[in-house]
Formats: sequence, structure tokens, C-alpha cells
Amino acid sequence: MTAAEVLSQAAMSLGYDVKKTEVAGMAQRGGVVTSHVRFGKRVLSPAIAPGEADILVGFEPAEALRWCAHLRPGGIAMVNTTRQEPPVVSIGLFDYPDDPIAEIAAAGVNYHAFDAGAIAHDLGNFRLVNTVMLGAISKYLPFPAEVLKNEILDRFRARKPKLVEINEKAFEAGQAAEAAS
Repeated sequence: MTAAEVLSQAAMSLGYDVKKTEVAGMAQRGGVVTSHVRFGKRVLSPAIAPGEADILVGFEPAEALRWCAHLRPGGIAMVNTTRQEPPVVSIGLFDYPDDPIAEIAAAGVNYHAFDAGAIAHDLGNFRLVNTVMLGAISKYLPFPAEVLKNEILDRFRARKPKLVEINEKAFEAGQAAEAAS
């Protein structure tokens, strides 16, 4: 949800009409957390219908697989390969896909997959995954990557200035990981 908020703010700073919607149902217990962000000259609804998304940001591989049907033909899925099994899998109510990345590939989705969790961990804070993933999608947006990067860094300058430098590194690491994937 934070990544969606940052993306929305970056688009608004350029004068786009932006609509965003979120579902955060019981996230602490393994529920689905999704955000839709739409921006353009004029946007009438925040919800993105299946087959219409330009970019899917999957913070977890099974969740990315679940939402691939929302991509338009030619859309891009950016997938963090860090696996996070929800409690319903841990207690045996549901099975986790054997290889969600392979299933995404088999579905013919244009995707980039890399371990954003390991990148964030190596930088010293797992919460940097948001910034890593935003860096990874930055070249696919219809505005310069610097706009998104500055939106992130300005947020930290205002609230947690000690985290500006590490978020800049995380953004750039996401760009590099996307280029290498």
C-alpha cells in the first residue's frame, strides 16, 4: 500500500489524474493485500479489470501468479521471488504453488523476477523491498524514473532523514536487478 501511495503521489506531481484503491483484508493473518493505481489524463474508476493492467508488481511470487490475469497483453509483471507462505498454507488448509514463477512463465506473461527480499536484507532492512520494487518498475512508467525516486526520497527527508541514503541505494538496486533479470 505504501508503494501504491508513493506511485500515486509521483503521478499527481506531474498533473496526472490519479485513482487508487486498496484491499487489506486481514493481512496479519495471511489475507490478501492489493492496491490498484490508475493514472492518466482523466481516470473515472480506481479498479483495474482483468486484462487491463500495464504493470503488475508482485511482492510475493504466489500472489503475483494469482493476479497475472489482470495484465493486459504485453503488460509487465515485476515479481519479488521471496516466498512468504500465508498461515492458511502453514496450517495445511491450502497448498502453495510448487513453482509460481514457472507458472507465470507458462502463462506467457512478460515478467522480471528477482529476489528483492535478499536485496533489501543485504541493504539492512527488509522493509526496503517497497523501494527496490519501485526502482525495478521505474523504467516502465510514462515519466522519468527520477520523479518516482525523488518522491520516495522526499518522503524520507520529511519523516526519517536517516533513511534517505539507504532508500536511494534500494531504488538503484531495484533498477539494476530489473536490468539483470
